[in-house]
Amino acid sequence: MKFFHIIQIIILIIIISSCGPLEDYRQFTDRDIQAPMFISMGTLDSRTLELQFSEELSPEPDYIFFDPAVEITTITVDKNEIQILFANDLEPGGLLKIEISVTDLSGNSLTLISDFYGFNSNLPDLIINEFTCQGSATNPDKVELKVLTDGNTAGICIYEGVDTEWAQRKVLPSIDVYADDYIIIHFKPSGTAEEIDETENTDTSGGLNVHPGAWDLWVEAGSGLSGNNGTITLFTNPRGSLIDGVLYSNRTSVSDEKYRGFGSTVMMNKADRLYELGGWNAEEDLIAPEDAINPEDSTATRSMCRESVYSDNNDTTDWHIVPTSTASFGETNSDLIYTP
Repeated sequence: MKFFHIIQIIILIIIISSCGPLEDYRQFTDRDIQAPMFISMGTLDSRTLELQFSEELSPEPDYIFFDPAVEITTITVDKNEIQILFANDLEPGGLLKIEISVTDLSGNSLTLISDFYGFNSNLPDLIINEFTCQGSATNPDKVELKVLTDGNTAGICIYEGVDTEWAQRKVLPSIDVYADDYIIIHFKPSGTAEEIDETENTDTSGGLNVHPGAWDLWVEAGSGLSGNNGTITLFTNPRGSLIDGVLYSNRTSVSDEKYRGFGSTVMMNKADRLYELGGWNAEEDLIAPEDAINPEDSTATRSMCRESVYSDNNDTTDWHIVPTSTASFGETNSDLIYTP
């Protein structure tokens, strides 16, 4: 009995040892057994794509594939960076997909499948100029962008959220715009055939609240903006840099204990991201709901907007709520202020 008991103990020790976590094994070897991590990717100009990884790579990728197919002139690997030069200009704002496999100097490999957008060298300056988040059946949620300089909008991305955490987004099509133009992003379309993106003329779209002198665009299957607690951000493209952002909330720092008053980890992260990118200011070291625009007095026709001669301080001083039926999408903002 004792002999068999000893054998059982030995077997149990072997089983426990063989099931140990990988981290326990790594302490016994100096060899790198972790695959490189993908850090970032973006177009540097109309013909150059750059990818960055966490560590030095072997001189050439194992393989690379693009959809749609594009002709490659050179691929340069410099330590942890890869630059790919294309034979022809990529379509500004055009969507492409890449599949690439890379190997680090220890032989660990990573396969990345992702998308990117063609470089747009003619981006206009834009601001988020007006929005409603308390929409109704006849006046659904929408956001107005004001064009400050001439350019083309191809690839610009507006998020309900931020680039790292978002509920809805619209990648803008190619539109030649001019200073003082307006772009209206309809965040809750009805789904009718007449709701089409205007790219050539400003009077071709139908649907609720279109403006004959503004560019009307529609968020496909959009469900409207968050009513009382949200962020709206604008980026040069979905992998690009921040152009403008807005934070709004009717909460306070004592609304909850876990999320600094923002109500959820997701909302807190969105506010933090906007603050980190320099898109919204905070009174303290951490951004709080009190730093946001309070949307409680807004309605479907009492929009939140900048003054007609706008300021851009990235805080609540830029914004006010207009009186009932004074929303001005597609036109100069009203300077009248709603009084409860």
